Amino acid sequence: MKRSLLVMLSLLIAVTLCSLSLPQQHENPKNLKVLPKDISHEELENVMRGFKDALGVKCGFCHAPRKDDPKKLDFASDENEHKAVARDMMRMTARINKKYFKSHQVAAVSCYTCHRGNEEPVSKPETTKK
Repeated sequence: MKRSLLVMLSLLIAVTLCSLSLPQQHENPKNLKVLPKDISHEELENVMRGFKDALGVKCGFCHAPRKDDPKKLDFASDENEHKAVARDMMRMTARINKKYFKSHQVAAVSCYTCHRGNEEPVSKPETTKK
């Protein structure tokens, strides 16, 4: 009895350790309309991190909650209007960069150019009192 329990426990530990060492498999993103459909998970996460940093927001700012579990996000959903705005802004910055910043020697326009870490774009510099 003790031996079979020890064997089962050892097997369980071995399976657990093996599963931890396997590379994470991520679902292919769904409903991409501006970003390339073949974007890697790492590239997509970097783009999303850039949005979060540029606007000072969390993922739920653009992504709607899942219907079956509101504590999780439905990344494919278009229910949150901020997602459509983000797509429009991505198209706008791409057009500006293509037209005015063809050579990558000059810094291009990005979300941060206008947002500066704020949800809403900053339209004028802060005034400092002297």
